[in-house]
Amino acid sequence: MPTTTGRLRDLEGRQQQLLRLVELSVTLNSTLDLDELLQTITATATELLDCEASSILLYDEKNPRLYFAAATGSNPEKLAEIPVPMEGSIAGTIFRTNQPLILNDVEQDPRHYSQVSDQIKFHPKTLLGVPMPIKDRTVGVLEALNKRDGVFTDRDVAILSVTAAHAAIAINNARLLKTTQQALDKVKETNSIKSHFLALASHELRTPLGIIIGYATFLQEEAKGELSDHAQQVLNAAAQMRSLLDQMNNLTLLQADEMEMKSQKISIQDILNIASDEIMYSAARRNLTLTYAFKDDPIYVSVDPEKTTLAFVNLLNNAIRFSPDGSQIVIGAIDQGKNVLAWVQDHGIGIPTDKLQKVFEEFYQIEPPNTRRYGGLGIGLTIARGLIEIQGGTISAESEGPGKGATLKVVLLKAD
Repeated sequence: MPTTTGRLRDLEGRQQQLLRLVELSVTLNSTLDLDELLQTITATATELLDCEASSILLYDEKNPRLYFAAATGSNPEKLAEIPVPMEGSIAGTIFRTNQPLILNDVEQDPRHYSQVSDQIKFHPKTLLGVPMPIKDRTVGVLEALNKRDGVFTDRDVAILSVTAAHAAIAINNARLLKTTQQALDKVKETNSIKSHFLALASHELRTPLGIIIGYATFLQEEAKGELSDHAQQVLNAAAQMRSLLDQMNNLTLLQADEMEMKSQKISIQDILNIASDEIMYSAARRNLTLTYAFKDDPIYVSVDPEKTTLAFVNLLNNAIRFSPDGSQIVIGAIDQGKNVLAWVQDHGIGIPTDKLQKVFEEFYQIEPPNTRRYGGLGIGLTIARGLIEIQGGTISAESEGPGKGATLKVVLLKAD
């Protein structure tokens, strides 16, 4: 029967393992580099289970087999060259059955794949393997090898299974983002490819993003000090990613002519004030001053308030992005009889006169891609133009040239 000291030690060990799992979740969900993710997973699994090594085998859908993506202390490129059959191998059994497996005498098991052991000069004695699930599919297998003290237990199965679940989400996320980047490099090939990709990426990334936000929120509520700060960084990055996904989704809806508009009578001042409130924090971080150049007497337009506000938020974010710290952004509106003119003026980097129309094109960037300083996907102004023009308005850019700021003007029909 365990002593009180022994039970306390066991509880302490469990608490440390749980804390390490939470830390792992934050780390995995804030890392987008696939190679770095794989190394972190194997190192953490080895630490948590107090074993000599661990490895990750991922499923190759194009050539149905498993391959080693990472292993403790081994060259991943050499390992990847060794195909692991789905039939007759330990990893293949775990993958196909979608069940964990403990072997306490690996080399005597007929499914042991000795080619791997010979290649990496490592001889397994005990092994624990678990599937790596995401949604309704399995993406690979996570293995722990050679328990240092005794044999693998059901508790080890539970810990490694949680690690594998976190790992599967993070790997899937990194793969999606890598695919996104690769597709964005080719996105200008055809409009159909662009529309299809944006819709797919926006949809597929929302699920892992929701999981990231959920875990980080839980961690921030429960943790203190540096760990809480790390969680906040994850939440900030997730909010930025969610904003990008919203932009991608809006562009897709505009391209497909599926944007639903609900017009109502509202003053242009209300729209500009709401839009300003949404970007106030971003402007304050850059010490930018927002100046309002419109009268209190309401000037009414008939538009969809939410979509029109979004258009002006995009214009303001564009001004913030390209304005020097401590400068001024002017937001104005005047009555022009049948029309209402509203504008956003900055004192930023300006626009070359021959590029005034191109800034509204999809993915267009004034900066060369290899020397970019200001970030962004280059679709904010495209979306703003689409939202304004679908309501019968117009949008244009004016600038006296590089270094002389820019003014983005919107003309809307005045409401009766």
